[in-house]
Amino acid sequence: MSNIRIANDHLTVEVSPLGSEMQSIVTRDGQSWLWHGDAAFWRGRSPVLFPMVGRSPNDQVSIEGQRYGMNQHGFARRSAFTLIDSGSDFCRFELVASEASKGMYPFDFVLTLEHRLEGRAVVVTAEVSNRDHRPMPYGIGFHPAFVWPLPGCEGLEHEVTLDNGRAPVLIRLSGGLVAPFAHPSPFKAGAMTLNHDLFEADAMLFPEGAGAGLTYAAGDRAIHFTWENLPNLAIWSKPGAPFVCLEPWHGTAAEVGENDALDERPYVEILGPGASGRYSFKAELVG
Repeated sequence: MSNIRIANDHLTVEVSPLGSEMQSIVTRDGQSWLWHGDAAFWRGRSPVLFPMVGRSPNDQVSIEGQRYGMNQHGFARRSAFTLIDSGSDFCRFELVASEASKGMYPFDFVLTLEHRLEGRAVVVTAEVSNRDHRPMPYGIGFHPAFVWPLPGCEGLEHEVTLDNGRAPVLIRLSGGLVAPFAHPSPFKAGAMTLNHDLFEADAMLFPEGAGAGLTYAAGDRAIHFTWENLPNLAIWSKPGAPFVCLEPWHGTAAEVGENDALDERPYVEILGPGASGRYSFKAELVG
């Protein structure tokens, strides 16, 4: 199935059935705001992370005492979703548990992803439903990559400013796992100037305190980025790469030295039988 294109008077967005992953955000003036997935740096563009965020020891997770192989960030981003509804300015894809998924994650689940345009904003909403007869642990997160520099802002200083004005504690990764050592926050009164040196030690993780919104800006261009029901924030790039990922999560990688049990991971969600959880982000383009 080919990509789905949605549009309004301000934006055109393309979404792939593979991972229900957004492929582009283009404003009316023809400017591209989403990273284009150059494999020389990183193939991703805006993957959804499910049923696990981050990495597990030896790429394995334990569920109910049984061990399963699972790669970093789970399998949804590499799974074929089914289009279940669409209109001129929205599309909704669904991933349903299969025999293949149960070989990695033994639950009967449904993951629905909707992309919807609201003026100059893209709203992405995920809904996880537990159709199983037992509690279902999982992590979920978003991983959109925006161009750095922003359109027309080459050579300008880029800044990330938290809506809440705080300086949340920074946690780093070690071998893809959460290292349990706090570092001084790179934010001062909620503001941080981006530079590639920040990412020499991989992603910056702020497990708590980042709030639910930020502005990524340079010159007269900005993205006001907000999220719901996602308590953790990561910011990532590869040193020298022309993108920055703004990643709200519910759940993190396993901690260094801890076991691989999925239901014991930091900030894991556990849904009861028949229950659902909703998570979303909104990226509003300015300039």
